[in-house]
Amino acid sequence: MFALAGCTSARQVPEIAQVETPRLATPPMYFAMPGEKFPIPAVDVSKVDRKWWRTEVEYPTGESVGTVIVDTPNRYLYHVLPNGRATRYGVGVGRDGFSWAGRGRHIAYKREWPRWNPPDEMVARQPELEPISIANGGMAPGLRNPLGARALYIHEGNRDTIYRIHGNPEFQTIGRAVSSGCIRMINQDVIHLAENVRDGSPIVVVADPAMAHLRKG
Repeated sequence: MFALAGCTSARQVPEIAQVETPRLATPPMYFAMPGEKFPIPAVDVSKVDRKWWRTEVEYPTGESVGTVIVDTPNRYLYHVLPNGRATRYGVGVGRDGFSWAGRGRHIAYKREWPRWNPPDEMVARQPELEPISIANGGMAPGLRNPLGARALYIHEGNRDTIYRIHGNPEFQTIGRAVSSGCIRMINQDVIHLAENVRDGSPIVVVADPAMAHLRKG
């Protein structure tokens, strides 16, 4: 006991100051949206790499203004603007076996705070979804709904492809291949996109990495 006592000091040892890591400032575009039907919290941008943040970029392309282009390999969605510009959003895409590509499709319509009706094929793969299957009325809208605040419904001709561009509460999954084929976005981003995309706008999805940086025309 004496040896232990001899190693202590009667003086007060000053506490080492804890240096806090500065919190990344949330840009206004990712502020909370309390005026929504279901108030949306601010995005914790510390969990979303800055390269996935919404931005306007140079984007020369032969696609018409208003076209939506999904660059699957690079996890970006572009909304083509005039004068060689585009709004670029980071997105989550389909995981292996669920990705898709092509043109000839369009955004038929949009919905605010949609119900989620997992298709029968998904329920067959995930029986735990049976309580919210189409037959049981789907899942009510809300912050926990996987379709988020908005959904853009992709058709080929008059046929629903079952694919959607939609919001998602799990913003930390942006930039990953995680979905069953749908294109997921931060809720604040999908609201911005829905406000600027017209019904009937064409959508082009590029899945080949060798073609990802090419532009039509």
